[in-house]
Amino acid sequence: MDTDSEQGLLKTETLTETGESTAAASDVEALSEEEQNVLRKELEKVEEEIQTLSQVLAAKEKHLAEIKRKLGITPLAELKQNISKGLQDVTSTTVYRKTSETLTQAGQKASAAFSSVGSVITKKLEDVKNSPTYKSFEEKVETLKSKVGGTKPAAGGDFEEVLNSAANASATEPLSEKKQDTQ
Repeated sequence: MDTDSEQGLLKTETLTETGESTAAASDVEALSEEEQNVLRKELEKVEEEIQTLSQVLAAKEKHLAEIKRKLGITPLAELKQNISKGLQDVTSTTVYRKTSETLTQAGQKASAAFSSVGSVITKKLEDVKNSPTYKSFEEKVETLKSKVGGTKPAAGGDFEEVLNSAANASATEPLSEKKQDTQ
């Protein structure tokens, strides 16, 4: 090979990018040949160091993966640990604590509101049960029960008992009538 072609491989040409300032191009031109050679050697040295560090990093990552494999640390276990640590970090922040306190207070207020609504509904149902219309309806059902099922219970019974006994009495009647028809 001739020296011109060898030098052509090592020789770098300055290419200015579109929009690059002319001051940077003039800085390169202001450097002497010796200064440019020194900078090229430094550039090569830094690029070699970067390459070496990349290789060392790759080797360390491979070694890390091997150690984790031997210890049985799976990617899933790492993910769980990272999520757990992240959650712990979040729960220890001031913002999380303030939000949690606010939500707790809101929950307590909502619970109190639902409790008072329940109390109001219970009171209204008691009022309905004590109303003359309800009492009249209850008396009519008891009268119907006594006609269908027999006598009134001594205690008076509650509404559900009256309905159940009336339903039982009407369910048994057709069976006894059918028996008489077949005889």
